Amino acid sequence: MLIAYRSVPMVRLFRFLKPYLGYVSITVALLLIQAVSELSLPSIMADIVDRGVRGGVDGVIFLSGAKMAAMTVIGVIASVGVGFAASRTSAGFTRDLRQSLFERVQSFSLAEFDSLSTASLLTRTTNDVTHLQHIVSMFLRMLLFAPVMGFGSLVMAIRTSYSMSWILALAVFLVSLMVVVMVVVAMPRFKLIQGLVDRLNLIGREHLDGIMVIRAYGAESFEMNRFDEANSELTAVNLFVNRMMSALHPSLTLVMNGCSLLIVWIGSKHVAASSLEVGQMMAYLQYAMHVIMSFLMISMMFIMIPRAAVSAKRISEVLAVDPSITDPEKPEALEASAGSVEFRGVSFKYEGAEDDALCDVSFSMSPGETVALVGPTGAGKSTLANLIPRFYDASGGSVLVGGKDVRALSLAELRSRIGFCHQKAALFSGSIADNIRYGNQNADEAGIEAAASTAQALDFISELEGGFESRVAEGGSNLSGGQRQRIAIARALARNPDLYVFDDSFSALDGRTDARLRAALKKRTKSASVLVVSQKIETVKHADRIIVLDDGRIAGSGTHEELLLLCPLYKQLAESQNAAEVRS
Repeated sequence: MLIAYRSVPMVRLFRFLKPYLGYVSITVALLLIQAVSELSLPSIMADIVDRGVRGGVDGVIFLSGAKMAAMTVIGVIASVGVGFAASRTSAGFTRDLRQSLFERVQSFSLAEFDSLSTASLLTRTTNDVTHLQHIVSMFLRMLLFAPVMGFGSLVMAIRTSYSMSWILALAVFLVSLMVVVMVVVAMPRFKLIQGLVDRLNLIGREHLDGIMVIRAYGAESFEMNRFDEANSELTAVNLFVNRMMSALHPSLTLVMNGCSLLIVWIGSKHVAASSLEVGQMMAYLQYAMHVIMSFLMISMMFIMIPRAAVSAKRISEVLAVDPSITDPEKPEALEASAGSVEFRGVSFKYEGAEDDALCDVSFSMSPGETVALVGPTGAGKSTLANLIPRFYDASGGSVLVGGKDVRALSLAELRSRIGFCHQKAALFSGSIADNIRYGNQNADEAGIEAAASTAQALDFISELEGGFESRVAEGGSNLSGGQRQRIAIARALARNPDLYVFDDSFSALDGRTDARLRAALKKRTKSASVLVVSQKIETVKHADRIIVLDDGRIAGSGTHEELLLLCPLYKQLAESQNAAEVRS
């Protein structure tokens, strides 16, 4: 499913810089001005020392000093401008890249989410994008500055004193040696770090999502050890890399100080022999430092590029995913009322699975009809429900809504006709009204209240201090499971669709609330078709038709009374649940 990029991923991502080419041009121009101004300073200083101070010409001191001050101001202004332009470019690049990632993930079907973990997607959208932001910012700041400064300083240094060029060659060799060691030893760890961050995020997310299970089973120490192991491994790799990077600075300082000592020592002999002026020796020293620092900047870029390339590859993998479920080129239109659903010989197989989850399933439902799906765990009930809004596409056969194959419809229109309530009642941070209105942004207060009343949520909402404006914590953690389910049901009802799909959405409701909700639901959905997926016979027994699934196949179809007589599996499920109720 993941399409491998044959070209360099980082180069592919540079297309996000196109809207900012104007800022890039400004950055390049300012960098050239900054480099020229800094290259002129040592020569001006040498003129001040040799002609002004030693020659005793005060005019040279004042005139050259004024030039030096002017060039310094120009360099500072250019440097500030580079900072603004580079920051604007890198921030815009990051924003557009992150937006593109989010849009691509939005288009994923459940199959794509199955292949890319949530923790990994979060790391790629945050950590990896931040790495690229840093490399873009550094690249823009050093795009021309380091090469121009390095080459220009080298030329100026050789012009000043050709005989001391061997000192520069030695310094460049030592810096190159340090960089090579850094690349060979540290680079493999950068890729390892990203994988370890993914793993740490995964463990942290699992811990937060499953905190109730962890506490119920007293597994806090186990989870702590699991997190500590992943955290320690990441820390160890980070420490190794950081130590290597930290060793680079004192090593560079040693090279630079050694180079300065050699220049002063050898230069003083040239000054004593009258073959070199003191100011020229000072200028040579500054040019030498510029050469070393410029070379180090370029080397650091080469160090950072492989690290950023790892992030670029991971981001490119997400952007390169070709969503398996997309809109057709010429989507067909649905009728004004499109509540009918038909399954024609539908089969489905999860990617990587050995057996089909559904096999040759055929049935239909009409507007105003309530059809229920029951069966043992793993029978394929939720899988079948997920095929209607095209969360997955059928491997064989076809699913029709309103007489049209769902694959011939646009996803937006298809899903706008469906009120889907998932078995996991996912709520969003905000108010209760916001969560109900999520199904229909145009719903007014009366519509929200009516949906909540049908979903049997009005009573507990009215008891809350803020009523419909009461805040919902992240994931609805401040509400009970039954309350979350009723708000999710109200969200589906507020949409007033042609088709309702309730995927085990009544599991957390008590029998009394369940009965009241089903009675209110029947009145509200008279003109719509309703598909109810449930494990509880009591929930589905009053449906117009009940379809029994077993191992992905239809084992029976009919009313509650008919199935008790004709379907052994349904009878077995009903008797086992009745026996469990009696025992309780």
